[in-house]
Parts: sequence; C-alpha cells; structure tokens
Amino acid sequence: MRVTSQTFPSHLVGQLDQLAQRQNRLQNQAATGQRIHLPEDDPTAMRRILDLQGEAGNITQYQSNVQRLREQSQVGYEVMRSLKQLVDRAGEIATLADGTKSPESLKTYAIEVEALLEQGIQFVNAQHRGDYLFSGTRNDTPPYTATRDGDGRVTSVVYQGNSNLAAAEIAENVTTSAMTIGENTTGTGPRGLITDSRAGADFFNHLMSLRDNLRSGNTAAITSTNLKELKQDEDNFLVHYGSVGAIQARLEAAESIARTRGQSIESLVSKEADADLAQTLVRLSETQNAYRAALQSGGTILNQSLLDYLR
Repeated sequence: MRVTSQTFPSHLVGQLDQLAQRQNRLQNQAATGQRIHLPEDDPTAMRRILDLQGEAGNITQYQSNVQRLREQSQVGYEVMRSLKQLVDRAGEIATLADGTKSPESLKTYAIEVEALLEQGIQFVNAQHRGDYLFSGTRNDTPPYTATRDGDGRVTSVVYQGNSNLAAAEIAENVTTSAMTIGENTTGTGPRGLITDSRAGADFFNHLMSLRDNLRSGNTAAITSTNLKELKQDEDNFLVHYGSVGAIQARLEAAESIARTRGQSIESLVSKEADADLAQTLVRLSETQNAYRAALQSGGTILNQSLLDYLR
C-alpha cells in the first residue's frame, strides 16, 4: 500500500489513537486489578462472568432463606420446649389428683391448670419477624383465639390457621419449611402441634377437661382419661422435637453446601475477571514505549521539508 504525504498524518493519528486507547485500558486494568470492564473487552469471558454472578445471586438468596428458616426453627423449638414443660406439669398434677386429695386441694390444682392453659395459648401465638409461626400460610393471623366465661376461665380455644406450610428454596429446585401448623384434624398432611387426630393430641381441650374434672372432684375421670390424653399430647410434642432436629440438620447441610459453592464461584469469577498485574504492567510499558516511539518518528517525518528530499 502506497502512503502519500497527504495520508500519512491521518494514519499516524489513527495509530496514536489506538495506542492511547490500549494504554488507557491497561492503566485501568492495573489500577483496578480487573481485566474486564466492558463486554467488548472479552465477550466470551463476560458472558461466563454474568452467568456466574447470576448463580452467585441465587446462592446468596438461598443463604438468606436458610438463615430465616433456621431462626424460625429455633423459635419454634423454644415454643415446643415450653409446651413440653406445661404438659409435664399437667401430667404431674393429674397424677397427684387422686382420691386422697381434698376438694380444696383439687380446686387449687384446677387454678394452676387454668394458668397452664393461658400460658400455652400465649406460647403458641408466638411471632417471629412479624409472622405467626403456627398458623400455616395464614401467618398474619394469630393461630389461636380463646373464649372466656364471666369468671375469666377459658371455655374454648379455636384454631384460626390452616394446614398449609410456607416453604422457601434452599437450593436449586429444593424447598423446605421450618414452620409447624397448630392443628390438623384431616388425618393427612403436616402434623399438628396442639391438635392432631392421628396422634390423639388435643392439648388445650385436654387441659380444659383436666381443669373441669379437678373443679368437680372427678378423680376417676382424671385417672382413667386425662392421664392418657396428656400422655398422647406429650408424645406428639416429642415427635415435633424430632422433626425440628431433622430440619435443623438439613438447613445446616444446605448452608454448608451454599457457602462452599459461593466460595467456588467467587474463585471462578476472579479467574475470569482479575488481571495478571505483572503481565499487565509489562504490556502497559510496551504500549507506552510504542506510543512515544510513534510520536517521535511521526514528528521527525512531518518536520522534513522539500529541501531535505532534494539534498
């Protein structure tokens, strides 16, 4: 290709512009430690980075879900532990309430059972981060509401939740729930904490029955019926204990996997995006030298006059 005196300056400007752009890009890489800032820097690598960053975002969400579920599980466990203490005390009272106790002693026990009932309702209406834990997917509604007579005694406790469990994704296509429903009388689906027809559990009604039998002095019914009912409630709580333990173990495993995967993705992104500082500095120095050389040689050629060619 023949380069005339008229075209030479434009070619020189173009070459200097390319070298300046390369120099700026390398300076930016050296300053930030990143070799890719724009898609055109390396389209293939940029695509891989975007895919990895998308996966990293999903993992961050999984970790957030796991943390929230672990919190729910822990709060739920504390409620179950408190309910277990209540049923244990109710069982002790039912055992003590034999035919040797006076009517006054039995009525004193009845007052204590009423207090246990009130505590149980309070415990199971627990909230975490504004959500009721035992209402199923109706987590904006208290699971239980109580009706009281003129003397303030609880006469009925009604479940206001449902039997559906809110679940969250803890890994790709893997969902779980750390919540427990308060009641299930359908015979299928999640097990109810307070009432479950399969387990024969009906804790609040069983407490009311014990209280009423204590008030009336019906120790025979306490021995033959209430003790058995409370044992069923206790067994149901123990089953839920085991379920919570299994859920917590699953969440810990999911958290560990997500953490390891997140670290792996971070390493892969770094491998794709990070600049090799030593290599970048060498290339920058070479580009700067080329730029200066182009300026010097271009200036020398452009400064030549017609007399220089005639000599």
